Amino acid sequence: MLSLSQNERALLRRLQKNIPRTLTPYADLAKECGMREEEVIEFLNRLKKAGAIRRFGAMIRHQKTDWVHNAMVAWMVDENVRAKCGAIAASIPNISHVYYRPSNDPEWPYTFYTMIHGRTPDEWQETVEKLKSMAPLGKHIVLETVRELKKVSMTYF
Repeated sequence: MLSLSQNERALLRRLQKNIPRTLTPYADLAKECGMREEEVIEFLNRLKKAGAIRRFGAMIRHQKTDWVHNAMVAWMVDENVRAKCGAIAASIPNISHVYYRPSNDPEWPYTFYTMIHGRTPDEWQETVEKLKSMAPLGKHIVLETVRELKKVSMTYF
């Protein structure tokens, strides 16, 4: 378990909200939490190395950027080609998420998921067709986004 200083706890509380939209977000966070910019970066690296966080990155609110037609496409993929399919899907710019989750449920045989975004319904549908032509993907099902219900970070402190 990590031991945390008061400043590190303050930083964790602050990181649960949006980071400053400035050219120097780490320096701004440091100032807010009584730290130096280098300490903020070192602390984040320490959390990552300890496995407390996997990554630290931006969360894009795609609806606010005109990517308003979205679909989660679940695919049946042979386990032997999942890495190849993942690399191909990840190379397509309007696919934001690609992941593999094994399924033992015969009623849900899908194991490979892609979150596809478009400015129009035709755009994300074209991406599905493009991906099908590039990767050895099997049968799929489209779960089109009807509305976004939640997009917030976890709050721990």
